[in-house]
Amino acid sequence: MLLLLPFGASIALPGLALLSATVIQLAHIARFTAVWPRTVKTFKGDPSDTKTFKVLVSNVKQSNRDYNRLIREIRENDPDLALFMEVDEEWLAALKDALSQFADSVECPLDNSYGMALFSKLELQKKSVRFLLNDRIPSFDCTVALRGGEKCRLITVHPEPPVPTDDTVGRDAEISLVGLDVRDTEIPVIVTGDLNDVAWSRTTRRFLRLSGLLDPREGRGQFNSFDARWFFLRWPLDHIFHSAHFRMVRMKRLAFVGSDHFPMFYELALLRRSSDLESDSEDATVDDVEEARELIDTEKKRDRKPIGEDWENG
Repeated sequence: MLLLLPFGASIALPGLALLSATVIQLAHIARFTAVWPRTVKTFKGDPSDTKTFKVLVSNVKQSNRDYNRLIREIRENDPDLALFMEVDEEWLAALKDALSQFADSVECPLDNSYGMALFSKLELQKKSVRFLLNDRIPSFDCTVALRGGEKCRLITVHPEPPVPTDDTVGRDAEISLVGLDVRDTEIPVIVTGDLNDVAWSRTTRRFLRLSGLLDPREGRGQFNSFDARWFFLRWPLDHIFHSAHFRMVRMKRLAFVGSDHFPMFYELALLRRSSDLESDSEDATVDDVEEARELIDTEKKRDRKPIGEDWENG
C-alpha cells in the first residue's frame, strides 16, 4: 500500500517507522531460530540417567471431547509429569482412568476453561493450589522429588488470553507475580503452562529478567503450539522456563489432539555439580520491578470475572 502513494515526507516517515518496527520484531524473533546461540545447552550424558525426567504440557480445550487422541500421545511419550489445562470434571475423569500409573496428582477441575490437573510418577511434595490474582484462575506450586534424591520447584500457570476488547493487565500481572516469586528460590525451578503470550513479547522478556529463568527454545526454534487448527496462523503460547540447573535432552511439539493447542513435550536433565551452572539470563532492572509491582497492584484492586470464562460453554 505504501508503494502506491506519492513519495515524500508524509510517506517516508511512516514507512521508516514501519521498517524500524519490523526490524526490531525480527531481531526478537531471531532468538528463536537455529542461527541464534542456544541459551540452554543440550545434555550430553546418558538419557537413562536418574537425573533426567520428561514433561508433557497440554491445553486440552475444554469443549474438545476427543480424549483418546491425547491419551494416545501420553502413552506414546511416557512422561513423568503431565500437566493439563482447561480441565473440567469430564476431562479429569477421562484422564484419571487412563493415567492410573501416575502415583501422585494435583487437581483443580473447573467449568470456566481455567481448570488444571497435574499427574506425576514422581513424588509431589508441598502441593498447593493457588489463586494468585483471581479466585477463578488457579495455578499450582509444588516440590517434585526427582529420582536420585534431588528436588525442584514446579509452578504451573494458565493466565488469561489477550482479546481486542480488553486489556492484558490480568495476564501480565500474573506472569510478573510468578517472576518475582521464583527469583530468590534456592532449589532448581521450572515454570510451565499456557501463558497466552508469545516467547518474544515484552511481558515474557520482563518475566525472564525478573525470574532469572531461561527459555530453552532460544537457538532451537519457535515450537508454535497455537493455533493447532490453522497451519498459517500459529504462535508459541505454551512454554517451559527453568533455572540454570537444567540441560535440555529433547523437546518437541506433539500431534494434533483435537484442541486448539498442540501438546508440548520436554525432557530435561538436572546438572550434577553446581560448578556446571551457566546462565545467560539478563538481570532485572529497577523499571522491571516497578512495572511488575504496578501491574500486580492494579490487578489486585479489580474484582471481575476471567476473560473468556464462558467461551467453552457455548
